[in-house]
Amino acid sequence: MEKTELAVPLITDDTVVFGLLALCLGFVFYTSSLKTNFWKRFYSFIPGVLMCYLLPGILTSVGIIAPEWQSLNENGELVEHESRLYFMASRYLLPAALVLMTLSIDLKAIANLGSKALIMFLTGTTGIIIGGPIAILIMSIFSPETVGGNDFDATWRGLSTIAGSWIGGGANQAAMFEIFQYNPKKFSQMVLVDVIGANIWMAVLLWGVGRTKRIDRWLKADVSAIEELKITVSEFAERITRVPSIRDYIMMTFFAFTAVGIAHFFSGYLSTLLVQGSEVISNPKSFLSFLGGNFFWMVVIATAIGIILSFTKAKNYEGAGASKIGGVFIYILVATIGMKMDLSRILENPGLLALGLIWISIHAGLLILVAKLIKAPYFFLAVGSQANVGGAASAPVVAAEFHPSLTSVGVLLAVFGYVVGTGGALLCAYLMEIASKV
Repeated sequence: MEKTELAVPLITDDTVVFGLLALCLGFVFYTSSLKTNFWKRFYSFIPGVLMCYLLPGILTSVGIIAPEWQSLNENGELVEHESRLYFMASRYLLPAALVLMTLSIDLKAIANLGSKALIMFLTGTTGIIIGGPIAILIMSIFSPETVGGNDFDATWRGLSTIAGSWIGGGANQAAMFEIFQYNPKKFSQMVLVDVIGANIWMAVLLWGVGRTKRIDRWLKADVSAIEELKITVSEFAERITRVPSIRDYIMMTFFAFTAVGIAHFFSGYLSTLLVQGSEVISNPKSFLSFLGGNFFWMVVIATAIGIILSFTKAKNYEGAGASKIGGVFIYILVATIGMKMDLSRILENPGLLALGLIWISIHAGLLILVAKLIKAPYFFLAVGSQANVGGAASAPVVAAEFHPSLTSVGVLLAVFGYVVGTGGALLCAYLMEIASKV
């Protein structure tokens, strides 16, 4: 369904919209801290971080705000409009958060977590790759028209963009769109399936966080390495905790946003240099094409700067609340992602939505099966999944829900997601093309 001038939201000023997003975050954090029976029971069923996604989504659904819209100008021409809040949060606040959250990273302790974290991440990737073609085969039995289409209207082409998003992120999704040239007029339906499928699964993961001990007992998981990491980081934080001064805040601003500037400068330089200097990287069909993406290098450079700072005295700024400030930035990003969800459009294409839910269920089922077989902790299952499906925007959020000291694990796994995103999505797309012709 294409938008018209009637789709113009009630509030279009980004400054006012940002105020509403801040209001949503404040409401969630205030009510979740209340000890009354109603709110305690409410947040035992619906995690607070999920509400940080849902409230902006509700505002979008009822037409108060919108991530993008169209209107007619005085000449009767259709004009595209887009909120810049997500761009601001993902390009400015996200890299700053990555620096502040990895400032005090303990690489040795993370290495002691063992291979299960990486195994669960790769399992999540595999679940997306095989889940797409299996979902197409299943839907072809009940609703063949859903998985049909010819040439550039072929459903599998559109689904390739979801594979790029769920394995890597926005840059990988854009690469798939460029490679397979799906009909732009139908692309919004794929974005809807992407957002709804990913957020429903994340809601399930967040619901499970409150039941981690019970799930780990069922998985027969050894969580000793995770508990040791929590203790190590917590003890370090307790030793250096202090009342922050203006100087502390300025220095943390210096570290974070100087790194943002460096990350943006060199990401643009590197991506341009690599695209111009390599036919393999400049070819969108190459599994190395992700190396030509600005966003990928921005995340990698910001994370690398944070890791480098962790070997200096700068790591002591964790005692002044570095990771907490990073957490604030991440939650602002969460709210801007939430405003992309138009819940009123959930049943717009029920067949396509059902396909997406089957797909993400296969991803989830494979993760649970492998976690049970190798006795991996639920933490590895959840963060390994989100490092694929949510990337750098969601993996740290889910990791922090287990314990703030585990945030950096989510950051590092998310970087792997960008690395394997394009190659994995290409493989998935080719398998989906085969499945759609069976």
